[in-house]
Amino acid sequence: MDTSNLFTPFSLKSLNLKNRIVMAPMTRSFSPNGIPTDTVASYYQKRAEGEVGLILSEGTVINRASASNDANVPHFYGNEALNGWQKVINEVHAAGGKMGPQIWHMGIMDNHHSGWVPPVPFEGPSGLNRPGNRNGNTMSEKDIEDTIIAFGQAAADAKRLGFDTIEIHGAHGYLIDQFFNPETNLRTDIYGGKTIKERNHFAIEVIKEIRKQVGNDFAIIMRVSQFKPSDYNYKLAKNPQELDAWLTPLVDAGVDILHCSQRRFWEPEFEKSDLNFAGWAKILTGVPTITVGSVGLSGDFFGAFAGESSEPTSLDELNRRFDRGDFDLVAVGRPLLSDPNWVAKIKAGKTNELVGFSKEALGELVL
Repeated sequence: MDTSNLFTPFSLKSLNLKNRIVMAPMTRSFSPNGIPTDTVASYYQKRAEGEVGLILSEGTVINRASASNDANVPHFYGNEALNGWQKVINEVHAAGGKMGPQIWHMGIMDNHHSGWVPPVPFEGPSGLNRPGNRNGNTMSEKDIEDTIIAFGQAAADAKRLGFDTIEIHGAHGYLIDQFFNPETNLRTDIYGGKTIKERNHFAIEVIKEIRKQVGNDFAIIMRVSQFKPSDYNYKLAKNPQELDAWLTPLVDAGVDILHCSQRRFWEPEFEKSDLNFAGWAKILTGVPTITVGSVGLSGDFFGAFAGESSEPTSLDELNRRFDRGDFDLVAVGRPLLSDPNWVAKIKAGKTNELVGFSKEALGELVL
């Protein structure tokens, strides 16, 4: 298995990476009261030592009282949390790594299984996180304006702390995605509408505010997905024309790299082409893309929550698509949760040393 092309450099604005492999953001919930611990810093440092090209943090929430449904998801605001992130990026840089936080607002959520709830009700475009399920407030225009400012502040803090990039979480049914989705965005003001062009307005304002805060030379990544956790077959864009209408305005607003989340990277996005989501996004927008979805393992991430184990798989199809130019970067999730040296082993051709993944790995920070 020749993976040498995955170990070529990549540079764009503030990003200068030694290889094309990205650690995908994965929620870990190991930050009590939202404060990243020394163990969290060590966890990311180990991935940097293991030669990950770019580390994207777990989702870390912005300064909105109901941005999270979990007390142990890290914050990206407040002195204590930012001091914790300062230690993270210092240790990652000391290990030769590059990193960006994924900044996040969950929007309308189901209540957490722990029973913890935020101090104020969840907020979203129309109080819904899926059709018929109302579990929070409809955001006022003032709420929306304050949320846009909070995204910008988190990005400014990331740059100030020395991070190399930031990623906006616009996928998987969370707040920004709730604005994209006609089933959860029933608004009749400038943030709603029948077309994706109209429903893009909130995301575009977030991107513009972030760009204003970080300047033109700082790389902005945005994660997007077609599927929703409640519907893996959902497609916001049903054809390339609709995908173009959705993604190109986000790029025009200031996104440099699109992180295109799908369950299985090898699955075609539309009929009559084997291009995946990242492949189509790159062709339509012209910007670099990150592919992600069951890279290097059998099964998918969601199956892990159901107790399914996964075994290492070939990267030949990934290499074929990468060599064809379908995408520029490759995000890896579960393999790096359970093995901080996964990238180094791939680079050295030590595929016999790769380990599988089990649900138990979700419950600890493997160092």
